This record gives sequence, C-alpha cells and structure tokens, in this order.
Amino acid sequence: MSDADSREFCPRCGDPVPARPEPLPGAPRDRDRRLCDTCYFEDFDLVDAPDRIEVLVCSGCGAIRRGNRWLDVDARDYTDVAVDEVSEALGVHVNARDVTWAVDPEQVDENTIRMHCQFTGVIRETPLEETVVVPVKISRGTCDRCGRIAGGYYNATVQVRADGRTPTPEERDRAVEIAESYIGDREAAGDRNAFITEVEAVDDGVDIRISTTQMGQGVATRIVRELGGSVESYPTLVTEDSDGNEVYRVTYAVRLPEFTPADVIDPGDGDGPVLVRSVSGNLKGIRLATGDAYEAPFDDEGSDARRVATREDAVETTVVAVEDDHAVQVLDPETYAAKTIPRPDFFDSDAETTPVVKTRTGLFVMPE
Repeated sequence: MSDADSREFCPRCGDPVPARPEPLPGAPRDRDRRLCDTCYFEDFDLVDAPDRIEVLVCSGCGAIRRGNRWLDVDARDYTDVAVDEVSEALGVHVNARDVTWAVDPEQVDENTIRMHCQFTGVIRETPLEETVVVPVKISRGTCDRCGRIAGGYYNATVQVRADGRTPTPEERDRAVEIAESYIGDREAAGDRNAFITEVEAVDDGVDIRISTTQMGQGVATRIVRELGGSVESYPTLVTEDSDGNEVYRVTYAVRLPEFTPADVIDPGDGDGPVLVRSVSGNLKGIRLATGDAYEAPFDDEGSDARRVATREDAVETTVVAVEDDHAVQVLDPETYAAKTIPRPDFFDSDAETTPVVKTRTGLFVMPE
C-alpha cells in the first residue's frame, strides 16, 4: 500500500491530514481529532463564557449568594466580587495548554461591571488568542444571617449577675468583650450562624442574646473562667420544627462571685483580713497581717466571709518605726496617733511611708 493510500482525510472537507496517534486504552476519544486544522478551528472556542452573570450581594454583610448558599468573600469592593464570579463561570478548552488570562473591568454603572477577558493558549501546536466580554450585574438582597439578626433571632441568653451585689461596670464590659471575642473567632472561622443579636444592660447586670445554644454555653463558660462564679442553664420550649422536633431557647445564668479582686474581706476565721487577688476558680488573696497566700473555695451555703474595705480605701501614712520582724509603728491616718500594727512579709522596711487600710479589727498595711 502506497503512502498516499495510508493517509487520513478530513471527514468534513476531504483534505489529507497527518496521521495522529491513537489514544491509550481507556483514554477519552476526541471526536474532532480527524478534522484538519482549518475545519477544527472553524467551530473552535478557546473559552466557554456565559452571556451574562448575575451576582446577589447581601447589603448587610457583603456575602454573595452562590447556588443555595451564602458565602462570605474577602473582597474590597464589588469589582473584586465580579472578578471572582467570572473566574468561577469561565471554562477553558480541555485540550488547551500554556493558558494565560487577564481581565480588565469596566464600571458601566453602579450595578453593572463589564469584564473584558483576554485569553491565550496553545491548541494543536497553534497559539490562539481570544477575547470575551461578560457583563456582571450586581443586585442586592439580605442573607439569611442578616435577616435573622434584623428579626431579633436568638436561641440563647447569657445573663450576667453577681452574688449579693451588682456587677461592676468593668465586669459588665469585660463580659461583653469576652462574648464578642468568642463570636468573632467563630465568624472568622467561617461560621455564618455565629452572631450576637442584642446586648441589653439591665439594673442588676447585662443580658447577651446569642444565635445558638452551643455558642451561648461557650460564652458563659468563658466568662466564668475569667471572672469567676458559676453558671446554670434553664431551657424553655418555644416551638417545634418542620419535623416535629422540639426547639428550645436556653438561658445561661452566670452568677459572679460576691467578692472582686481588690476587695478586702474578713474570712471569719480569726486570722485577719485578706486582700482578694483573684476569684477565678477559688477565692485567692493575701493575708494583710502576715503576707501569707490565702485560698479557699467559694461556699454558697453560708460563708462567714464579708467585705470590710477595698483597695481604694487605702491611704498613705507615715512609718514611725520598725519594731521587729512582726510589728511596725505607723501614724493612724485619722487620729495621727502612733500605732503598732502587724508587719507583713511584703512590707518595705526602708520605706518612709506606706499605704494602710482601716477595718473594724484594726489598721493593716496594704501591698503597693
């Protein structure tokens, strides 16, 4: 058989085409492989692009709707959103190699961006270049998350109160900061169900309404871990879902300890007052008479401890004399009479003045 007889011919125009290797067993067959280059490129598109792209953007948080989901996007403006959406929508021919592309956005109006896309690639050893223009229409709506926030949706309430007192402004602010930080971390991790619906200051504390019961528990646990106290949960049935499952809201009642750091308390054990240093876990402090460390569990069933002063009650007074390892003489800041009081370990024997606090049981040196 001559070489002419062994040639393949283009099934469309009849021109001879060079022999092409058969695909490996199991590999997909290209139905156009027998076409000559001229016929092949007549109907060839390097790029498959839609005539138009519509993007629904949440006017509240900037998330975009993709299919049935809302997705947070890290975009500076709608042009970035348009570039990302065009990138997702465009398809390049499977046989193209060495493909490069560039995009030049054209802002037509506030809601329309025309994307000029320039592609290059190599097909059948032939360099090709193709330009497509894709209009991107931006429309605005409200995502599920923002809709829930606007509608006051929540499943958990963290109530921050204190035992026998009102939480301090610092405690209220810190509780809210802990909640915002925790929910912010969940948002940053991509959890679109994470949000705080409302923070309400009330006479005896603060209420924080949170999207889910799991996150409400997480917030309550973190508040107690840092500020001390305890937490109890109280579920309330509110409805049933479409499958007949009961849906509950849960109140997490956080009760902060009776005492706060910087309180001076009398534990009622006869060993003198204690400056509270921490209420996280157990009550921890320092004995003002000796400087010894103090630690005791909170007893909600009737502790004898009571507050006798605070650090703010301390005043500076003159050191008259250091009598011995256990006593120091100072001037009473009210009567200016010299008084001998206990000398704790933290007392500076070279100091000319020292802060003291007066309680019902006497005068005591305070740590600096």
